[in-house]
Amino acid sequence: MSQSARGTIGKFALLSMTLAAVFNVRNIVNNNIELGLSSAPIFLLATLIYFIPFVFIISEFVSANKDSESGMYDWLKKPLGTKNAYLGSFLYWFVNLFWFVSLLPNVIAYASYAMLGYEYNFSPVVTSVISIVLFAAATHISTKGASWLGKISEMVAYGVFALFGIYVIGAIMALSGDHVPAQPITVEAMTPTISWATIGIMCWIFQAAGGAETAAAYLKDVKGGQKTFIRVIISAGILIGAMYAVGSLLVNVFVPREALTYAGGMVEIFTGMAQYFNFSENLVGRFVGVILFIAMFGSMMMWTAAPVKIHFSEIPKGVYGEKTTELNEHGVPVRAAWWQFAFVVIMLVVNGFGSESVQEMMSTAINLTAGTAMLPPIFIMVAYFIFRLKYDDTPRDFRMGSRKVGMSVVSVLIVIFVVSMTASAFPTGVDLVNAFFINVFMTMVFSALAWWWISRFEKKQAQGDTAAKQTLASAK
Repeated sequence: MSQSARGTIGKFALLSMTLAAVFNVRNIVNNNIELGLSSAPIFLLATLIYFIPFVFIISEFVSANKDSESGMYDWLKKPLGTKNAYLGSFLYWFVNLFWFVSLLPNVIAYASYAMLGYEYNFSPVVTSVISIVLFAAATHISTKGASWLGKISEMVAYGVFALFGIYVIGAIMALSGDHVPAQPITVEAMTPTISWATIGIMCWIFQAAGGAETAAAYLKDVKGGQKTFIRVIISAGILIGAMYAVGSLLVNVFVPREALTYAGGMVEIFTGMAQYFNFSENLVGRFVGVILFIAMFGSMMMWTAAPVKIHFSEIPKGVYGEKTTELNEHGVPVRAAWWQFAFVVIMLVVNGFGSESVQEMMSTAINLTAGTAMLPPIFIMVAYFIFRLKYDDTPRDFRMGSRKVGMSVVSVLIVIFVVSMTASAFPTGVDLVNAFFINVFMTMVFSALAWWWISRFEKKQAQGDTAAKQTLASAK
């Protein structure tokens, strides 16, 4: 498929797509609810020790796989083998299914703020029904390819930058005057408490700072190719980390941590600012609702498209049906995108009927997402370690330092991830058997099914090759 048939995206469009995929303003509120102001230095630490090195790893894999359609499978195949490459890309797609369930109620909440000026409390069942309609729209748009996503992401970027800038300026103006912050900004408040619970919540921070690999799914659509991609993705990593840290530091200037909710937290901090400056809370709520609805919907479209593209576009032909992996003119496996839609619908229905409130519905989905979301990055990190160990002579234009530097950095990341993921899977104050079933056993079951599926395919393929050789030999 030619470059012209796929369309091209420029530097700002790529930066916007990365911003839409990675920077999610609700993560500032979610982590503030759990960690308070200590989320600010933790975000900064996560940026320095995880996100920026991880962006370097992604950049190096991109540089070594210039002709890759979507990234992850090709990155893992050489260091880990085809089975683990399939499993890694499968888990990347699978764990994002839970993320959709946690994101969609936020989109609905912001839509109600945009239309009504306040959050209308739908029941979990009605929330699930509206979520299904929104996700159907996102799925349809996501199949239109990088040019559409690039344009939408640029709108998202302008809106998010403007919203973020307005809040930061407003918070600084208030603090420069006589305003006493709702939550005092002190060294003590910002000092993280080292505990098993905090370590587990670190998964949320890592998850919030992750997602750079999604942009690699559109490498072939970037003007300037992999060199432009690497420069933009590194710049995006630094910018996003700084925005998370600053936002987390100022989030409680107008509204205390205890008054924030998962669904409407970002609107709540802006209406708190409006109250301080004597602006109409209703108008501010509507304005913020419009911007955040567009931002969340744009982010959802990126995450609707990228995991499907990453998993289904590069795996060997025949693993799934030919129609399932067939790419349209934009390089998107359309039927696979609608299969994903069907799975998410089932999860939304189950979660909607099984929850007493939207807050409980979101909390369940977020907890399911946090630990399992760490699995795909671990696959990438382990693959990178083996890549530097065994295949460091592979031609590429970008390297994260020498072989020893690269292996040392990724080793530290793997240890941090494993400990944090374990703490997230078995948090304090919950039934360990239930936690094991939800966070470990179910993931193991689906991973085992994926392993069985790819093993079955490779066995059939090997038998076919043997039969073909025997037929050829007998013909001679």
